Amino acid sequence: MWKDRPVLVTGGASFIGSHLVDMLLKRGARVIVADNFSSGRLENLEYPFRRRRKGEWTSGNLSVHCVDLKDRTATRRMMRDIDVVFHLAAQHGGRGYIDTHPVECCTNMALDQIVFEEAWRGGVERVCFASSACVYPHHLQEEAGSQYLLKEEDADPFARGKAFADLEYGWAKLMAEMALRAYRREYGMKGCSVRIFTAYGERENETHAIIALMAKAFLHMDPFEIWGTGDQDRNFTYVGDIVDAMMLAAERIEDGSAVNAGRSDRITLKQAAEMVFKLVDWHPKQIVCDVSKPVGVASRSADLTKARSFLSWEPKVSYEDGFKRTIDWYRSHRDLEALRRDLPSLLMGP
Repeated sequence: MWKDRPVLVTGGASFIGSHLVDMLLKRGARVIVADNFSSGRLENLEYPFRRRRKGEWTSGNLSVHCVDLKDRTATRRMMRDIDVVFHLAAQHGGRGYIDTHPVECCTNMALDQIVFEEAWRGGVERVCFASSACVYPHHLQEEAGSQYLLKEEDADPFARGKAFADLEYGWAKLMAEMALRAYRREYGMKGCSVRIFTAYGERENETHAIIALMAKAFLHMDPFEIWGTGDQDRNFTYVGDIVDAMMLAAERIEDGSAVNAGRSDRITLKQAAEMVFKLVDWHPKQIVCDVSKPVGVASRSADLTKARSFLSWEPKVSYEDGFKRTIDWYRSHRDLEALRRDLPSLLMGP
């Protein structure tokens, strides 16, 4: 499927995108990254680059381009001679970001439409879109300790009373899913959407919950602050598992439909914090839950019936193993003095 094929990864210098690039290169693909570096970093792509010209770097089968994909001309240029597009580029962040940056999140709708249209016009064979669990209705996620598993059909925008996405960010993702299905239905372009549930891992930033907990633990914050009651739960999913799901979806789903990539089990923020304390061998004297901060839904977890059936996929990395890998990376990559100075602004996003 991937050997010697030209593959474009939009947002490929981002947290998830850079891991996807690593996997594609291992599979023998020729990878082109398009990123405006608003949140991505060239350092996430740990290769010996040679700078060809301003805003362009190469390393073996990888080329990286600093481009704004809302510029249609630039996007058209990136689509030349591409077989597969993984579309991850977006204005995004953790709960603090999407609660406080609604306008920026709305711009994703324009970005997605340009990428899909230029992919079709450029003769791209298939598009894999990085969607989100934020497409799912709030009313299915309002009960703390819920055992309900979110099913793909729960966010069907064509079923009466189904669609009720999470803020502007979630609506933009849902609209992009609809557009991708439309390109399949009208023009035959193959595609799929992968609904990512609360990813974490190496290269993530402090706007997201798990890295934020780790940052506070490394700084020995005491009292230790947790946003919300701490009883809200999530199915935190390791980035390596997410990338595996995206690769399989791109290979096996062609009709433009969506598939969940997450866990069916969940832990609370308090439980996640306790796991972090154990792994860093430190515990605060006091834990404070700040309910004035952005919280999100009360309970979120994924039904994996379709992922198991269509992709033969489910997450392999346990919470403890994934947290340990992430902590080991964070310890070796973070300057604690800079973190101490910058943490308040980092938590809310750029």
